Amino acid sequence: MKKVGVISLQGAISEHKEILNKSFEKLGLKGDVILIRKKEDLERVYGVIIPGGESTTISRLIKKFDLHELLVKRAEEEDMPVMGTCAGLILLARHGDESVISKGVEPLGILDIKVQRNAFGRQKESFQIPLKIKGLDKPFLGVFIRAPLIEKAYGRCEIYSTLKDGTIVMVREKNRLGLSFHPELTEDTRLHEMFLMM
Repeated sequence: MKKVGVISLQGAISEHKEILNKSFEKLGLKGDVILIRKKEDLERVYGVIIPGGESTTISRLIKKFDLHELLVKRAEEEDMPVMGTCAGLILLARHGDESVISKGVEPLGILDIKVQRNAFGRQKESFQIPLKIKGLDKPFLGVFIRAPLIEKAYGRCEIYSTLKDGTIVMVREKNRLGLSFHPELTEDTRLHEMFLMM
């Protein structure tokens, strides 16, 4: 049985758990979703999602619960799949803008991107838009809520989706997926299936 985890310190945790369970079912796989709050939880999963939420809070709690170094080690040395959505994207990034730095966010630095925090505005400026995503045959509904944008992708990082104006909103580097939007807030399981198959 495959075990995957959701970092469960703050943010859209239950939504990711629910859609992961649906994704296992659609793929015909037996799986279990672990809510990760301590190192022992992280040690027993084969893949991890860092959810959307408040990036400063999640960053501090990842350090407080001693998950930071193990997340980096398992992602880089063991090729453990990791997906970061919205705030989770900020935490995966190698570089952040002044807002990220001033808020004291300590990124994991495992994705060759520079991010801009809250680039799409406040909660009331949230929006939804169909996205063309590499590997998917039909558009995926992107839900953007106080979302970051990817200013630059470089090195081994591959662009998977952009808005019509060229703004980067999804990338992949090896075993790591970074998304500006919230796939867990839709009924579409395809991106979680992509994560499970990595």
